[in-house]
Amino acid sequence: MSEETKELSKTVADLVSKIKELKLTEVAELVSALEDEFGVSAAMPMMAMGAMPAAGGDAGAAAGEEKTAFDVEITAAGDNKIGVIKAVREVLPELGLKEAKDLVDGAPKVIKEGVKKEDAENMKKKLEEAGAKVTLK
Repeated sequence: MSEETKELSKTVADLVSKIKELKLTEVAELVSALEDEFGVSAAMPMMAMGAMPAAGGDAGAAAGEEKTAFDVEITAAGDNKIGVIKAVREVLPELGLKEAKDLVDGAPKVIKEGVKKEDAENMKKKLEEAGAKVTLK
């Protein structure tokens, strides 16, 4: 980042330097405050940047290889609803029984956003083994 910092204005370079000194929780708080203040989302530019190389010659293969974060969506609970609720609680242990049931009942519903590819595939496998229909976006 040192080369990029040299190209930035002094004010922006100072801000970057100060942000580097923040704790991770403070950075998250800063991002949230900026999103609220300016009505923007920090995730949008990242997705747009990920899509930019797709404009090149071998766009389809490049875009597919570069996607690293996925949204896990239950599209249908299937016939084994209780098993799917148990699987949701397994992959999302922070949820209580009622929250897991509400997610399954609300299908199609994204249950987790921005998951690494390997973790998303593992979640999908567990949910599908329980009887759910799952899509990775």
